[in-house]
Amino acid sequence: MTKYLPLFLLLFIFSCKDASKTEEARTPVSQSETVVEEDDLSAISTKDFREFKVLDSKVITKAEIWSTINLQMTDFTEADYNRLKSLILESDISALHNQIREGKFNYEQLTKFYLFRIRKYDRENDLSLNSVISINPNVINQAKEADGTEFEEGMHAIFGMPILLKDNVNADGMVTTAGATALLNNKTGDAFLVKQLKSKGALILGKANLSEWAYFFCGDCPSGYSAVGGQTLNPYGRRIIDTGGSSSGSGVSVSANFAAAAIGSETSGSILSPASSNSAVGLKPTIGLVSRTGVVPISSTLDTAGPITRTVMDNAILLDAIFGPDIADSKTIDALLDNGFYYDNLKESSVNGKRFGAPKRLLEDSLYIKALNVLKSQGAVIVEVEEEQLGLPNFLRLLNLDMKKDLPLYMEGYANSDIKMRTIEDFMAFNLQDSLTSMPYGQNLFKGIADDTGDAKFLARIQDTLKTNGRQYFDKPMQAQNLDGFLSINNYHAGFAAVAEYPALTVPMGYQDNGKPMGLTFISSRLRERQLLEWAYVYEQASKARVAPKDYN
Repeated sequence: MTKYLPLFLLLFIFSCKDASKTEEARTPVSQSETVVEEDDLSAISTKDFREFKVLDSKVITKAEIWSTINLQMTDFTEADYNRLKSLILESDISALHNQIREGKFNYEQLTKFYLFRIRKYDRENDLSLNSVISINPNVINQAKEADGTEFEEGMHAIFGMPILLKDNVNADGMVTTAGATALLNNKTGDAFLVKQLKSKGALILGKANLSEWAYFFCGDCPSGYSAVGGQTLNPYGRRIIDTGGSSSGSGVSVSANFAAAAIGSETSGSILSPASSNSAVGLKPTIGLVSRTGVVPISSTLDTAGPITRTVMDNAILLDAIFGPDIADSKTIDALLDNGFYYDNLKESSVNGKRFGAPKRLLEDSLYIKALNVLKSQGAVIVEVEEEQLGLPNFLRLLNLDMKKDLPLYMEGYANSDIKMRTIEDFMAFNLQDSLTSMPYGQNLFKGIADDTGDAKFLARIQDTLKTNGRQYFDKPMQAQNLDGFLSINNYHAGFAAVAEYPALTVPMGYQDNGKPMGLTFISSRLRERQLLEWAYVYEQASKARVAPKDYN
């Protein structure tokens, strides 16, 4: 028996989960639906995303978020905000730097503009999005320091740019909650990737909301919900259009122009989903290119952090700022690349003669067809392909067994030592003390982790099978048809890209009739991020598909 579920319900890895079953289960029935077998555990949430039990956080208030910042904002008025709005909204990083060099504003004013905007729109009003959990209390002083540093040739393009971090990424001076009340006091040092950002002069603006524990917690909750941050809402349709998950706040905040850019994280679909759902650019790197140490984990096999931005060029700049070898990360990759590799000369990109595989089942989607025609107009060759008949067996078990061992390692090595909880069972017991606040949608996925008795040998077999299947899924058609890349929609193929450990990048390709944003997703083989960025840049410049959410202009 099959069950038809709206695509926006398939959270975390779920939009691509139809790909793990039969050919019938891989056939979309419309632009907004996919077929998923009723017993497919990868489609963990089957709850209509509009059935919210909670909207605003019961844990934090707007007043608390801004208590340390308001006094630092007294010299920035509504008039200042309105003066800068036309200069900053939708401006990319290069344009922001140019305007700063021209004296139109400085880094402090840029930072205060974003802070003013978050305070104005994000919480406790008719347009609230609940996309930001906390603000760095030191960011204004750090912006002033940036203004005291002359921007020189050779400095990284990320310098002085206010960046939001998904709130599972450790950052000095702030707590890292993963959206969970159990981690409300988890004050930490900087994750490796945050050190990378700071070493190049980026400003950490604050933390973005997320699907709690990167969505591997409740199973019956909407994407974008966390006990700490409340329910993240989509600026293209509050309470109408899903945010995607689990980097929901990162995707929403970027699209709503609350920061220059944001960091998300992905295990399978958690960057691609919110980026595409919020008309942003999201890149899931090759596993190991970006450090995972100091990031609250799900799976040391599949986890990665990555950039979410409004433009492809900004995505390249942010990726360039965070990649690098980290000896504490078991999967680290030393790419031996210099700063600037991902964004230098990106404007000279071409897709002329590049061959892209287009799954035949996606050719019923009119936005996808339009996107293919844009690529064809730029000289690309589109090859229709049949997808490999491969599944993703025991995918959920992989996540269970990884998180069971990886979370205690994070708690021991990177969390606040005052927090004594270590295991999944510890956190489950904590949540039961005040279930209405800590787990209004339950904690079924945590129960699944606790109950999973698989051993290390079983985990190794799962890892081997999934990696083999994931790579064959892409490699066979790419080799047979001499393809450069694979073209998907949103996070439809995120599961296969995840287990293959291949990079994937989504870029806005338009909007459905109800206003729901959709993304064209480029996938290729290991360490081909530069090529993905080049192809996406050409498509972005030719299509000009992104439109800012109108209520937030």
